[in-house]
Amino acid sequence: MAQVPWWQEAVVYQIYPRSFLDRSGDGVGDLAGIRARLDHLVWLGVDAVWLSPVFRSPMADFGYDVADYCDVDPLFGSLAELEVLVAEAHGRGLKVLLDWVPNHTSDRHPWFLESRRGRTSPKRDWYVWRDPAPGGGPPNDWVAAFDVTRPAWTFDPDSGQYWLHLFLPEQPDLDWSNPEVVAAMHDVLRFWLDRGVDGFRVDVVHALAKDPALPDEPPDRRGIPHAVLNHHPSVGEILRDLRRFVDAYPGDRVLVGEVYLLLDERLEDYVARDRLHLGFDLPRCLHVEWSAAAWRERLLAVQARLAPGGGRPSLVLSNHDTPRHRTRFGSEARARAAAVLLLGLPGTPFLYAGEELGLEDAQVPPARRVDPGRRDGCRAPIPWDATPLHGWAAEPWLPWPPHAGEVHVAAQRAEPASMLHLYRRLLAARRASPALRGGTWRLLDAPGGVLAWERRSSVDRRVVAVNFASAPAACALAGTVEVASDGHGEGEAFAGVLASDTALVLR
Repeated sequence: MAQVPWWQEAVVYQIYPRSFLDRSGDGVGDLAGIRARLDHLVWLGVDAVWLSPVFRSPMADFGYDVADYCDVDPLFGSLAELEVLVAEAHGRGLKVLLDWVPNHTSDRHPWFLESRRGRTSPKRDWYVWRDPAPGGGPPNDWVAAFDVTRPAWTFDPDSGQYWLHLFLPEQPDLDWSNPEVVAAMHDVLRFWLDRGVDGFRVDVVHALAKDPALPDEPPDRRGIPHAVLNHHPSVGEILRDLRRFVDAYPGDRVLVGEVYLLLDERLEDYVARDRLHLGFDLPRCLHVEWSAAAWRERLLAVQARLAPGGGRPSLVLSNHDTPRHRTRFGSEARARAAAVLLLGLPGTPFLYAGEELGLEDAQVPPARRVDPGRRDGCRAPIPWDATPLHGWAAEPWLPWPPHAGEVHVAAQRAEPASMLHLYRRLLAARRASPALRGGTWRLLDAPGGVLAWERRSSVDRRVVAVNFASAPAACALAGTVEVASDGHGEGEAFAGVLASDTALVLR
């Protein structure tokens, strides 16, 4: 039998490097801090790590404005240190994914500096430049992310043209219809794949292909950032080309796309046998309310869209751009049940560093806010122990999350009933079960407020049930409780009643 690609059965752990652990003493997390905690990730039981951008950057958007795709910003360390990190992770059985930002560069990238020299620059058409509208002003009515009062265009007085930026003016958009851009970006991937990187999370992949006419927005979409609206059929060929390039490397390298289309559900255009290996449909994953009906609808919709093309869902509850699910769902009990939900579903789960602790968003006072998208709260630093600096070498760049003096790694490792140990038990159960790792998925009959499903392989079967309701529910399910979100009854026969806001895995 053919071996299943590792990414189909893996659990990936996202690290936002600035907030993971500082070892240099500047208050910003770094590669040395990540290396120091690799054993923690092995103990936890994840299979891979994804690093948010560590490339050279002026940090206008905290690394998502890349000035050099093939070097590490000194804030985090060096290229040699990243190579050591990859080797040490591999030595522990962990895969490593990097965050690749192909839609735009920094305005200080050498490519853009050359492009901006004038209309005859050999790299002028590496970016999206346009003349003003006939009556003057920006070429169309697109607005930028982070501030919808600002057009997605900035005027260059020296050349009399505008450059396109779906995000900050410091993040000019590349023109992926230019074969030279495609070749240069393939060179970037080759640089990292040759150094043993196992894959890439592809930032705003839906923005790569743009309508060449750059039309105004339809009336019902005006005033919405074009970054969450952009979709064009030509993206298919871009993705097929990337897939062929990455698949030519040994070791099952992987491309995971960020698809953030606010009003259109088109994940199947991005994730298929000949396109991306995996993809996040983030608006419909990070904003599902805490209800059985909402999750049932979402899961069936994803299955219906991806199954015909051979696509596989990527599941996520939190990330560096959205309030943590512990904050959104409103209680620790729900956050615990959500862990069972995530790790009991088919697909490839992604955990955001700190969710295994049940961290909440930090309350960031106005004087400490630094992010242009106001995402500081979910990027609060990870507390590792009870010391005043919680294991960090210096006071971190953002405030601590709530209750950091009690909710930290050391305290939770010492407490078997903690959220951290719940995640560890869930990850161990998933790794030991062929059904949970890669089995089929079938919804089961359940009372209102409860979502239950079966996972089955040729040699294994599990049942997962989540009670989203605020009252206990009688469930006609049978089996031994392998993992319970509240820890009750593990190792015993299921008694037939599922407490409110709880979930379990039955063997």
